[in-house]
Order: sequence, then C-alpha cells, then structure tokens
Amino acid sequence: MIQIDDKIISDNIIDRKFVCDLSKCKGACCIHGDSGAPFEESEILILEQVYNEIVPYMRAEGIKAVEEQGKYVVDVEYDKVTPLVNGGECAYVVFDADGIALCAIEKAFLDKKISFRKPISCYLYPIRTKVYHQYEAINYDVWDICKPAIKNGELLNVSVYKFLKEPIIQKYGEEWFEKLKYFDENYKRKNTK
Repeated sequence: MIQIDDKIISDNIIDRKFVCDLSKCKGACCIHGDSGAPFEESEILILEQVYNEIVPYMRAEGIKAVEEQGKYVVDVEYDKVTPLVNGGECAYVVFDADGIALCAIEKAFLDKKISFRKPISCYLYPIRTKVYHQYEAINYDVWDICKPAIKNGELLNVSVYKFLKEPIIQKYGEEWFEKLKYFDENYKRKNTK
C-alpha cells in the first residue's frame, strides 16, 4: 500500500496490468454483479437533471426498471446504485450490434446531449474506492470476467492506473495522477529491481 495525500492506494493499481477488451468480455461488468453501479451524491443530482436526455438512448426494459424502482436504488451496503433490469444488467445498459453492453448515459454524453459521462464508479472500474473517516481506500477489484482485460494489459504492458488515466484525473485531478505516476517511476520500480 502507498499513500498520496489522504488516499491509501493498493500496490496492485501500479503492479497489475489491465486494458479492457470489450470484444472478449462484451461489457460483462455492466451485466453481472451483486447490485448496480454506485453513484456519488453529486452524481444523483446531475442524473435527476439530465435523465430526460438519457431516455432516448435507453432500452424499454431499462426505462421500465427506472419507472418502477427509481433513477437509483439503495443496495444492501446502503450505497445509492443504478437500478437493475430483473436483477440482471444495469437499467442504463444498451447493447450494440455485436451484443456488447454500452452505457446509455455515456452515449448521451458522447453525442454532446449532456456533460455527465457516467458514474465515476463505472469509469474507474476495475478501481473501487471507499471513503473512511480519515482516508479514502483505492483498490483493484479482481473479477473473473476481466481475465481478457488482464491478458490484454499484460500483452500491451499497461498498468491499471495508466489505463485509467482519464477517470483518475476526472476524480482526483491531474496533479494527483502525476504524483502516482512519479511514485511508480521513481520509487516503486527502483525498489523492485
């Protein structure tokens, strides 16, 4: 574990390799799991404001799930998360012609209909974060469905944090990302030789 500011970061964020391979996994992280994707409190407010712009991108099943459950639900860990369609995929999931799960929220963002890309928990995956009283834990979530991403990351030699540069910067800022990169390049690698 390393610490940067009030963040405690798992070594796996630097040591492990990861690059999504949607052609292999088909976006399974949006379909499987114990509950929906966590929202930050500020994202709930944004979702309330932009939901009508997202609806045209959603599937009928997703719209129905939102109508019945709400734009978010509270899971067993008391997190506000995306609702699910029949306990399966995220209500905001859409599928492309190849059966790959995509995000209706992100599609609206990419079409410049909204300025909210998608929940940061989705954008940061496979990084999972948890805020505690005096610090925030940043961990690498290992899930069997991501084996193709691990293989692809090893083939391309791309660390988890480098693959997730954009969402890390969105959440923590460029200066924080540069501190993580500096640690990797100047301390971590020297100590592993």
